[in-house]
Amino acid sequence: MKQQEYFGSGSLIRLENILKDEKLRNVFLVTGRSSFELCGAQQILFKIFGETGCKFTRFFDFSPNPRLKEIEEGFNLFGEEEYDCIIGIGGGSCIDVAKSIKLFHYDETGKRILLVAIPTTAGSGSEATHFIVYYKGKEKQSEGNLGITLPDYAIIDPRLTESLPKKIVASVGMDALTQAIESHWSVNSTEESKKYSAESVRLIIQNLVLNANSPSEESREEMMKAANLAGKAINITKTTACHSISYPITSYFNVSHGHAAALTLAEMLVYNSKCNDETCNDKRGKDYVMGITNEIIKMLGAENVSDAYNKITNLMKSIGLETRLSNLGINKESIEIIIKNGFTIERVKNHPRLLTKENLRKILKNIY
Repeated sequence: MKQQEYFGSGSLIRLENILKDEKLRNVFLVTGRSSFELCGAQQILFKIFGETGCKFTRFFDFSPNPRLKEIEEGFNLFGEEEYDCIIGIGGGSCIDVAKSIKLFHYDETGKRILLVAIPTTAGSGSEATHFIVYYKGKEKQSEGNLGITLPDYAIIDPRLTESLPKKIVASVGMDALTQAIESHWSVNSTEESKKYSAESVRLIIQNLVLNANSPSEESREEMMKAANLAGKAINITKTTACHSISYPITSYFNVSHGHAAALTLAEMLVYNSKCNDETCNDKRGKDYVMGITNEIIKMLGAENVSDAYNKITNLMKSIGLETRLSNLGINKESIEIIIKNGFTIERVKNHPRLLTKENLRKILKNIY
């Protein structure tokens, strides 16, 4: 089944049609703790459930960076009844937990169950991907099956982002930008993924500062669109080194995921610009990588790689995000923790220029 997508302000009410059309009677609802009510979704969904006569059970007992044990507790709760649908509504973590429960259910029973994803942030694009991120201890784990964990329906309603604090808007916005740029330079990029990522970058550059500092209905809508496009792009390509490095920065030093991912983005663009025949990871060759790097520079509205570096750094500063590790409470000795736990071979292989631990050490020291 191809994903069906509903987009636009007020589109959350389309859930009623889904419940009726799919003849759904019992929903397992995965939400954030307080965000579900604050964003206005609780009132709308409870009304829809009441009007359709659909039963539901709500699960929200998990961390912002979900632990496997927490997901297993949700799955155990899910197993207490027969459900015909899982709805994940919230940030990327909520949607990832919903995907995980669907995957665990399929692995145990072999039975498919409908999955509806409703993002309440403009960042992760999780509603458009089949990937799942969770943590075992402090170690990031990744799962996903394109035929099972890509949501069947996605409802993308910009009104659900109206209550978000600036810090979250800024962080998730940079997550979307980092995903889009990483997808564009990924060795797995295609013409389709590059179309998604280029449009995503364009929308973010035009709207993120406004959306973080003085949001409007239009900026919210454009950022939701950008995040969704970035999700569609990485669903094809996967992410690369910036995201790999971000996970220990989040799990060990409590830096929000999007912020952590963006910390190395500018440095990594400069690093890629020095790709040569010996260090090229992309089968399309060094000239292709240099061409893609120049495309990204232009997408950022920059003249050259140095200008692009400044554009990214100044963008982060303008929305209140710190750009130096030292100002985030990460000392020089902790750089080794990041390298040890963030050098994920699978993601590094996706990177266009060969990245060694020594290269990564230099990059992290540059942003110290």
